[in-house]
Amino acid sequence: MAQKEEREPLLTNDHSGGSQYVEQCSIGPDELPPPYTQLSDSGGCSTLITCRVCQSMIDISGKREQHVVKCNNCNEATPIRTAPPGKKYVRCPCNCLLICKASSQRIACPRSDCKRIINLSPSPVATALPITPGMCRVTCAYCRDSFLFNTLNNALARCPHCRKVSSVGPEFAQSRAIAFLIVSVACLIVAIGVTCGTWSYANHSPGIYAVYVGAFIITILLTVRAVYYCTMKVSVIECPA
Repeated sequence: MAQKEEREPLLTNDHSGGSQYVEQCSIGPDELPPPYTQLSDSGGCSTLITCRVCQSMIDISGKREQHVVKCNNCNEATPIRTAPPGKKYVRCPCNCLLICKASSQRIACPRSDCKRIINLSPSPVATALPITPGMCRVTCAYCRDSFLFNTLNNALARCPHCRKVSSVGPEFAQSRAIAFLIVSVACLIVAIGVTCGTWSYANHSPGIYAVYVGAFIITILLTVRAVYYCTMKVSVIECPA
């Protein structure tokens, strides 16, 4: 992967004083990371992606903090995370992966056997998202990478990059925390009421102690769940579809 200034001359002078033509080409949409594939075997669970050049499978276990990985088969780079803010990935026809400014319109391949001038099409920001109700682009609260999520699912979001779970917007986590807290308080009141009302019968019916223990365990589990939602990190919605 390489980067080079946009203001690259389309004609370069050779040593004889003449001019040498530099090939030009046009590139369409930006290159995006391929989807992950989970593979379980006797040695554990591996995370694989498909090489964008030769389609070989690349094991990226332990490499998720990197932005790109190199294929052992073709020695070309494939992105595994979205480009840093303000940047984008572009693949030259020679298969060299480059990174440039998101606003770049022309870049030059740095490979000595290529040197193409690449004219870039505008990034399809508005059309990148599928036309699906509730679909939006989200920035993960943990790794700061972007991914697509449907807010109508009424569920927590699991980042495809770091695999961690977060709430998309604070409303979901807050509503769940309040709900679990209300239920836990209600269970606590019931548990205390049952304990006080049947304590005199407990010596004659030992099974009642199991009811006491079960009621208080349920109360504790609900309280822990409420605290889990209260302390959950919140991912930010970048742009709704």
